[in-house]
Amino acid sequence: MSHIKTRRSVRAYKSEPVPSKGLDAVLEAGTCAPTGGGHQSPIIIAITDPEYRRKIVKLNAEVMVCTTDPYYGAPVVILVLVDGSATTYVEDGSCVLENRMLAAHALGLGTVWVYREREIFDIESGKDLLWEWKLPEILRGIGAIALSYPAQEASQLVARKQNYIVRI
Repeated sequence: MSHIKTRRSVRAYKSEPVPSKGLDAVLEAGTCAPTGGGHQSPIIIAITDPEYRRKIVKLNAEVMVCTTDPYYGAPVVILVLVDGSATTYVEDGSCVLENRMLAAHALGLGTVWVYREREIFDIESGKDLLWEWKLPEILRGIGAIALSYPAQEASQLVARKQNYIVRI
């Protein structure tokens, strides 16, 4: 439970690469997430190649209409795409993202959930990336995490709102 309580979103990363063993553990944690009907509909894409990282940064920034790096300089970007025909595709992808964030935190790595992957992979340039990666066009983006070592201390837990839990 302590990793759940201490995990925070990280928005500043060191540039050092994530060791293969750590990256593998984070990726595997995503494969252990529950999925509707056990169908394992998500596809996890780990981007460490600088050229593809630049492409995904550019696409995300265009969708957000900004010029900053939406992945905060993290050297690893992990995408979650899901078969859009799955009735639980949003839920499936969200569970994969959360599992990976908790696994990364347990290993001393930082993450932040980044949005706009749905928009990225719904446009033609996103579909072109799917084609390049030999992935089906039916995949829908759910989200991504930026992954690396945090460049600063994590913030403290914000007080939880009143009536967050209701017992019936």
